[in-house]
Amino acid sequence: MSITALTTATILLAATPSIVEDPPPVSITIYSSADPAGFDPQRYVAQQRSGFDPSAAWQVPGFGVVKQLRTFDLESGRNSVSCTEVAAFLDPTTVGFTDLTDPETAILEQSFQFDLVSPSKLLERYLDRKIKVVVPSGEESRVLTGTLLSSNQGRLVIRTRSGLEIVDGSSAQISLQELPEGFLTRPTLVWDLLASEAGAHQIRTTYQTAGLTWRADYNLVLNGDDTSADLTAWVTLLNLSGISYPDAQLKLVAGDVQRVQPRLERAAGYGGGRRSVAMDAAKFGGFQEQPFFEYHLYTLPRPTTVANNSSQQLALFPTVQGAKVSKELVYEPTRTTRFGSEPYTDRDFAMYGGDDIGVFVSFKNTEKNSLGMPLPKGRIRAYKQDPKDGTLEFIGEDLIDHTPRNETVRIKLGDAFDVVGERKIVDFDLDTARRTMSETVEIEVRNQKKAVADVVVKEHLYRWRNWKIEQRNLPFEKVNASTVEWKLEIAPEKSATIRYRVDYSW
Repeated sequence: MSITALTTATILLAATPSIVEDPPPVSITIYSSADPAGFDPQRYVAQQRSGFDPSAAWQVPGFGVVKQLRTFDLESGRNSVSCTEVAAFLDPTTVGFTDLTDPETAILEQSFQFDLVSPSKLLERYLDRKIKVVVPSGEESRVLTGTLLSSNQGRLVIRTRSGLEIVDGSSAQISLQELPEGFLTRPTLVWDLLASEAGAHQIRTTYQTAGLTWRADYNLVLNGDDTSADLTAWVTLLNLSGISYPDAQLKLVAGDVQRVQPRLERAAGYGGGRRSVAMDAAKFGGFQEQPFFEYHLYTLPRPTTVANNSSQQLALFPTVQGAKVSKELVYEPTRTTRFGSEPYTDRDFAMYGGDDIGVFVSFKNTEKNSLGMPLPKGRIRAYKQDPKDGTLEFIGEDLIDHTPRNETVRIKLGDAFDVVGERKIVDFDLDTARRTMSETVEIEVRNQKKAVADVVVKEHLYRWRNWKIEQRNLPFEKVNASTVEWKLEIAPEKSATIRYRVDYSW
């Protein structure tokens, strides 16, 4: 789901101003719709710096709400004020202006001026005016002075005393006398306002801007027997908005906030004695979390500088040590399906899921387990220490969705190497007159490790919705209307076999 603004210009202007004690001069709240699987901040930074893709900032999956405090000296009556320290990709329809000193100040007009100076625009403004051009010619160069008649696709047409000259502007050095009126070196917000009191007024401006986003990254380090792990969490910020935000108060919003998108043509110990992550966040400089509407708000309790055209990492919360984890091997040789109007009666029909046995790690996001903080969606990477040299080795990664506190995080790290499975149908019977069907299935799991393997075998009964299992060699557990599972404990270098018969009727 995409992200949306929580405020509009109308709401911002109508809001009752409130004076906060020692408010920060700059505050940024960043919203993200980044897909952790494919979002690469460095790619956007490279595009922006290369200059080949001027729309790169609009393509960034997220946006920011920027709040800035400024002081303007106003006269009683009508005033025109402007500020240049604004994002280049702000949305003018979201701009808000609040006079914290005098709520009676009225906005008559506001505009966003972004006709920034560039070589091509300068030359267009200099048509029929005098210019000086130094043109390289071998080891020397010649100087042309005259009237610029045309500037098109890098070619200049100049009228000199000796006639017309056509030169390659890309290799020439061009000198101009002055900057034409109306050109700006920075994007500028301009207000036409009516003030009832003269003097210094503290003004709060608010706007939304493209080019800002963030994502969460987690590192999970398992202990030797895979029963506990240390967890670190990082926030990666991306800023392509056009300006830097020095000493800013930073907030992040986690949650699926709806936003109307325009159509673009392109574009660690256990339990009891430990305090929770949220309790220690302020002490260690991590983000402080709080519920916010139906989302979660993460506030950095210290100012930070968010540099333009850059990505940076901040600790989301202090490292969690010794959180309890559990590892399980899961064999899922069949896949689920949506039932049609008729059962699948072909003996050879199979919703094959493969013979790989997945390796999963899970942990509870609770205070008792040294956690208990809502976890934003992101990528989680797992590592384990090599006992021979003490180095950490990468063992897999997965994605997690927004995970509330007291819920369980479960990630897949890969497939087992030494534990294999095999499923086969050993008997099949179809009675169309009675509208019944039976299938006998045999599943073998072989453990080639020198340690006990605990394996969960999941079977999806995909042929029809009405079924029953009365014959089986091992007890099973019904997970849902079409899934059953067995939990096996297989000795080293041994195997276990499940055999069951399922009867369908319709």
